[in-house]
Amino acid sequence: MLRLKKLDIFVLKSFMLLFAGTFFICLFIFMMQFLWKYVDELVGKGLELDILAQFFFLSALTLIPLSLPLAILLAALMTFGNFGERYELLSMKAAGIPLLRIMRPIAVMCLILGLTSFYFQNVIGPKAQKQLWTLLVSMKQKSPEVDIPEKVFYSDIEGYNIYVNKKDREMGILKDVLIYNLSDGFENARIIWAEEGKLELTADKKHLYLHLYNGELFENLKSQNIDSKNVPYRRETFIEKHSLIDFDAEFNMVDGSFLNRRSDIKNMNELTATIDSLTTYTDSVGRAMYNEIMASTYKDTDLSKSDSIKIKEQNLTYINTDSIFRSLSSDEKLKTLSSTERRMSSISSDWSMKSFVTQDNDKSIRSHTSDWHKKITLSFACVFFFFIGAPLGAIIRKGGLGMPVVISVLMFILYYIIDSGATRVAKSGEMNIILGTWMSSLVLAPLGAFLTYKSNKDSVVFNIDVYKAFFRKIFGIRQSRHIFRKEVIIFTPDYAQICDKLDNICRECEDYAATHKLLGLPNYYKIFTNHTHDDHIKEISQQLESVIEELSNSKDGVILNNMNNYPFLFIKAHKSVSDKIWLNILLGIIVPAGIIIWLNIWKHRIILDKDLKIIIKTSRNIQEIIRTNILQ
Repeated sequence: MLRLKKLDIFVLKSFMLLFAGTFFICLFIFMMQFLWKYVDELVGKGLELDILAQFFFLSALTLIPLSLPLAILLAALMTFGNFGERYELLSMKAAGIPLLRIMRPIAVMCLILGLTSFYFQNVIGPKAQKQLWTLLVSMKQKSPEVDIPEKVFYSDIEGYNIYVNKKDREMGILKDVLIYNLSDGFENARIIWAEEGKLELTADKKHLYLHLYNGELFENLKSQNIDSKNVPYRRETFIEKHSLIDFDAEFNMVDGSFLNRRSDIKNMNELTATIDSLTTYTDSVGRAMYNEIMASTYKDTDLSKSDSIKIKEQNLTYINTDSIFRSLSSDEKLKTLSSTERRMSSISSDWSMKSFVTQDNDKSIRSHTSDWHKKITLSFACVFFFFIGAPLGAIIRKGGLGMPVVISVLMFILYYIIDSGATRVAKSGEMNIILGTWMSSLVLAPLGAFLTYKSNKDSVVFNIDVYKAFFRKIFGIRQSRHIFRKEVIIFTPDYAQICDKLDNICRECEDYAATHKLLGLPNYYKIFTNHTHDDHIKEISQQLESVIEELSNSKDGVILNNMNNYPFLFIKAHKSVSDKIWLNILLGIIVPAGIIIWLNIWKHRIILDKDLKIIIKTSRNIQEIIRTNILQ
């Protein structure tokens, strides 16, 4: 029997509260992106609220599967980041609870969310997608509201072009109106000018009622078949004129059957059936084309009786067409080449036209196959995004909306770029369609497994101090010492003994520098066959740190300031790269990398020689200060 413990309830509650907020934020962002894509085609149509509500509802249903992975990634990162920031994660681990056990209830919840995503994509999504595309096409085809601007030719009424010089918005009066009636064609245009006018929509919303006052009408009489060269136009002056203009302002839903070929409006069973039928049709077309080309282009040549006798008598196994062509006269060669060119051009054109059929079918098969697998990959993304977000939150230990949002957005952008790019290449036929659709999962799922493993082992993979130390070692950059006077001193340094120790350190530094000749070029072979530390330098470093620790109890500010000049010694950077000899040998064999490493080790040898001189000089200064100011 499944029992939820208090820890599971606490972790689930923390995650679900954040998930609810991040999910609706992500869904709202994707909806605004989708709306922004079509806003230019929908603005100014006078759409009613129920149509807009239906549009937003359907778009939300189709965008739920895309919003879930990003919301899970962000919520998981924030949840475990908050646990780490508030030391709750540390308390759980101190109680003997491993990270995977802490993640278990949320992992089960993300699995449920993945199954929910699959249900939306396979059951609800296709129906909502079809209704959404039908609604979008209907909204695009709806006539816009009649709002004629001032001093601009308005052409949104089909067959008319209207110009208004000024508008009285309170009274709805149009002043200085110029109308071009092009419903009968450009050559039969009717031009109307009126001092004032008014435009109204009829009650059935099928026509516009136009009222014009104090104007003139110009009409081309050729449309009335008047055969007169003296009176080609008719001019009419009027005080008041009324006319009806066809204008359907109603919203009419189009028939969505034309969308049945789209792959994104089908569930997995329908996609499978469509793929099978398209494959069968493509195979039958391919076989028909094969039979046709074998019967025409590649058909066997019919030889005459005399040609067959010649081949048999001469015992020919093949016909040398080049020698036959060279034996022809110039006219016959030209005629043969022209005939061959025409035939090849005809065959090429014929098969180029026929290839469009198979190319279109292949593209449709790839699209349907990609959408079939996409329903699984988007559901799977809900799971592996959790195993990316939760370990990252546990490692970086930052909650809130700062760092988690940045990391989540970067991860999702990486996922989106890989997914859209690989899918586009696969749909073009340049990559296996299954590999292209699963490419994002194949890249990011191992990343989630790696981060989960590292966080469960309390790895320092995201500890910035480790990377700082690594690059300092590569480039020979050390931290500076910062030694200050202590407020409370328990042990007073034994200055006489310290002077003896400094003498010993100086001698060892001088002996080491004289023996190893650090400024000379190092031996390439010894560098890449060595994997041990420099014990002599390690001993000097330990002695130096011991003296510094003891002298840090001094009250003399001059001595403390001089101790800040002591460098931190690298005990291995001037000897070899790694503790593993096989890795050193491998790097040495790779000549470009080996030369760079060899030069870098030489640089560290020069740095070490400089450090030894600084140690000797600083030690002598401290000895002089002790003997002058303290021991006397």
